[in-house]
Amino acid sequence: EVQMVESGGGLVQTGGSLKLSCTASEFTVGDADMTWVRQAPGKGPEWVSAINRGGSNVYYTNSVKGRFTISRDSAKNMLYLQMNNLKPEDTAVYYCNVRTYWGQGTQVTVSS
Repeated sequence: EVQMVESGGGLVQTGGSLKLSCTASEFTVGDADMTWVRQAPGKGPEWVSAINRGGSNVYYTNSVKGRFTISRDSAKNMLYLQMNNLKPEDTAVYYCNVRTYWGQGTQVTVSS
């Protein structure tokens, strides 16, 4: 069974940075498109970023363009989300997703 585990969340001040990681068991990160999705308190899920199966294309929601970078390391079988210049509105639980599989999420809190 595929299991996704996110890590790297935490509490940072506005303008700070965090790097989220997602490890996948029973799955190779290069075998399918992968996404990051977040859910802020009291709000629905919001798609944040995606990387295609081949790794040649990356996508971002407008609010994070220029601040977030999605990447993967096939050797380590890891997916990453580098988040810079964080804003309070980035506060959310962040999930990595592939196909129908989701992790438990990692909390990101940005203080003003």
